[in-house]
Amino acid sequence: MSADVVIGAASGTPHLRPRKLGATLSARLAYAFAAPSLILLAVVMLLPIAAVIAMSFTDYRLGDLGVTFAGVENYTKLAGDRTFWRALTNTLVYVAMVVPGAVLLGLLLAVIIDGLDHGKAFYRLVFFLPVTATVVAMALVWKYLLHPNIGPFNLLLRALGLPTIDFFSNPDLVLAGLAIINIWSLAGFNMVLFSAGLTSVPQELHDAASVDGLDHPLDRFFHVTLPLLGPTTMFVIVTSTITAFKVFDTVAVLTRGGPRGSSDVLLYTTYLEGFSYFRMGSAAAMTVVFLAVILIFSLIQARVLDRKVHY
Repeated sequence: MSADVVIGAASGTPHLRPRKLGATLSARLAYAFAAPSLILLAVVMLLPIAAVIAMSFTDYRLGDLGVTFAGVENYTKLAGDRTFWRALTNTLVYVAMVVPGAVLLGLLLAVIIDGLDHGKAFYRLVFFLPVTATVVAMALVWKYLLHPNIGPFNLLLRALGLPTIDFFSNPDLVLAGLAIINIWSLAGFNMVLFSAGLTSVPQELHDAASVDGLDHPLDRFFHVTLPLLGPTTMFVIVTSTITAFKVFDTVAVLTRGGPRGSSDVLLYTTYLEGFSYFRMGSAAAMTVVFLAVILIFSLIQARVLDRKVHY
């Protein structure tokens, strides 16, 4: 018989075929093996997010014993909070500087190193080192490098007869100074991703492009290599955007939101709201908005870029 359920000859009761029983047992075993990971994921990631969302609808202050439901009051206050909008604007400007710089620099380094005949591993290691460094320690190093009086960068400008640049005290340049640090720290990681993508581009395609008349390396790069790097480029852009949105360490160490709030970013403003002013409900609302902004940007980027990617 080909049916999954058969009727017993004597009793007339249905029985599962062994094949069906084996499939059911395999499914249960699969769920049993996956259960610890799913439980850990829920406890470590999903439950904290749910707790933050729930807290955003309360007036909880750090140290209070009681919690009162406040509805959407925290969100309505954010809508009229100039500090919040300034932090959001600064964050968007910062992301707009970091993402193109980190992606393009990582791609440039990957292409240059891939074209070398010797020392590829050494240069990849050198440019990847910033990824392994502590952000706080490197921020202090960069503060010295860009110091207006004793920093090597400004000493070079002074030696060339050019005016010095004070990145971290000038409201118009402070975000650019912070962006330089993050671009430097992200470029090495993006370089490794692009290098992995370049290894998957067949040499036969470059040879075929040369036969078709694309003799210049730049022509082959823009018509062959770059389109085939589409999936890698999409991944790099999305991850770089998420990392740029999460800027906190350099702001907390170097500028503390100054001068005059010109380097306030969402995470630093949220930190002050929760752990300096103890308004945890308001800080939770900021966190929810922060997560929503990242989610929206990631979905838009993935949707737009996916249409232009060649798989």
